[in-house]
Amino acid sequence: MTQFQRLVCLANSRKGGGRCVAGVLVDSGQWVRPVSARKSHEISRQERQYEDGSDPRVLDIIDVPLLHHQPSSYQSENWLLDPRRDWKRAGRAEWSQLLAVEQHPDTLWINGHSTPGRFNDRIPIEQTETLPDSLKLIRVSRITLRTPTPRAGSDDAKRPLDAVFRHAGRLYIMRATDPEYEQQHLNNPQRIYELGESFVTVSLSEDFKGYAYKLAASIIERAKIEAGSQT
Repeated sequence: MTQFQRLVCLANSRKGGGRCVAGVLVDSGQWVRPVSARKSHEISRQERQYEDGSDPRVLDIIDVPLLHHQPSSYQSENWLLDPRRDWKRAGRAEWSQLLAVEQHPDTLWINGHSTPGRFNDRIPIEQTETLPDSLKLIRVSRITLRTPTPRAGSDDAKRPLDAVFRHAGRLYIMRATDPEYEQQHLNNPQRIYELGESFVTVSLSEDFKGYAYKLAASIIERAKIEAGSQT
C-alpha cells in the first residue's frame, strides 16, 4: 500500500544513469532514501518527477510515495519507491531547519582507509557489518572542491570533483557527486573552488569492489541561501 511521506530533500546526487535521493522526515528527522526495485537502486527521472515533470531540488519539502521499508545492510534508510505515483512539492526548507536536524558524529563511520589522492574516503566492506546507517548531515566551516591531479592527456572537464573538509578535527577528501557543482565544473573547469560555511550530506555507497565509499552527495552553502540563489 502506498504511503506518502513528507521529507526535506537533502540529496539528489548522481548515481550511475539515475539519481540517489535522500532526505529527513519533517515530523521526526529520520533519514529516508527512496530506492527503485532495480538491483542498483538508482531512481530514474520519470520515477522522481513532480506532476509538471520538473526534478526535485535539494531543500524542497516533498511528499514521496513509498511502498515499504527495505533496508539493505548498512543502508538502513532505504524505502521502496512507488514508481507509478508523482512526487508532490510542499514547500522549501530554510537554514534554520537544517540546524535542527544537524548531526554531530565523532567520525564519519570508520576512518583509516583511503583511495590514492583522497583521505578517509572508504571502508572495507567486511567492516560495515556493524554500521547502523549510511547518511549523515554535517556542518563544516569551509569546504574546498578540487579536481584530482590530472594524468597526461586527460580532459579537466571530464574529471571528477573531490570535496576537502574537516569535521570534528579530522580531514576528509572524498568524491563529490552533487550535480549542481559537477555542472558548475563542466561550465567553468577551474581546478579549485573555495566555499564557506556549508552543510554536507555524506552518503555511504553500496559495495564497489570490496569497499563502501563516502560521498559528498550534496553541498548546501549558507552564503547561497542567504543570497537567495539556493532557495
